[in-house]
Amino acid sequence: MSQTSSVVVSREGAVGIIELARPEKFNCLSLTVHAGIEEAMDAFEQADSGVRAILIRAQGKHFCTGADLDEVKALRADPARLQHFISYGHGVLKRLERSDLPVVAACQGLTLAGGSELMLACDVIFAAQDARFGDQHAQFGLIPGWGGSQRIPRIVGLRRGLDLFFSARWIDADTALQWGLVNYVVAPEALGGAALEYCTKLATRSRIGMATMKRLARQGMEGSAEVGLKLEEDLASTALLDDDVSEGLAAFEARRTPVFSCLLYTSDAADE
Repeated sequence: MSQTSSVVVSREGAVGIIELARPEKFNCLSLTVHAGIEEAMDAFEQADSGVRAILIRAQGKHFCTGADLDEVKALRADPARLQHFISYGHGVLKRLERSDLPVVAACQGLTLAGGSELMLACDVIFAAQDARFGDQHAQFGLIPGWGGSQRIPRIVGLRRGLDLFFSARWIDADTALQWGLVNYVVAPEALGGAALEYCTKLATRSRIGMATMKRLARQGMEGSAEVGLKLEEDLASTALLDDDVSEGLAAFEARRTPVFSCLLYTSDAADE
């Protein structure tokens, strides 16, 4: 386990865990927090790391209530440093979104503004029954800076997204589930265990297979269905020749659980 003042990084078997550790500031996002997330991703994505899935969770009552406004206020005096703050955060969240590893978030309490932007960059979301979600930027004359303006409407639809932006209202976990903003709603006391159990299950899957499906789904959303279908067609025949497919078919025929390769699948390999 490694720890900065803001992020705790650990492992549970093949699950890499990134834990926001600023409960006294409601886990607000700062340059230091983003650097801690990036450092963890550097370690987890190494070919020999043994990590097959990533869980992002948070200490304390709330998952994350946004950017560290004390840091934002200080940076407003220096536009170049302020731009770095925004751009660096964008880069880290894109890193989660584009990682070959599945990224799961477990959200309790409030997930607001920059916190929702962090959540939106993850692949699968667990929410505690008493969790609340929202975007408070408009309430204080701000706009989303880490992808919320693009990711929220793509997930919940334009009208719902604009309503969240304009009204700055919070929605409960059940509404977030209905809208597709989260995947699972569980009792607060079960949140950590349920999310970790899910990640542990993902860690038994074919890393190559999951990485390819994530790439297809996410890249497909960026363009037309026709482009996405062509990408799937191009990758499918190559993917079917992989050793993990041989293992999966053999396991199916033998009625046993497959044991897949631990090799890391990288984006570079997918492009070759």
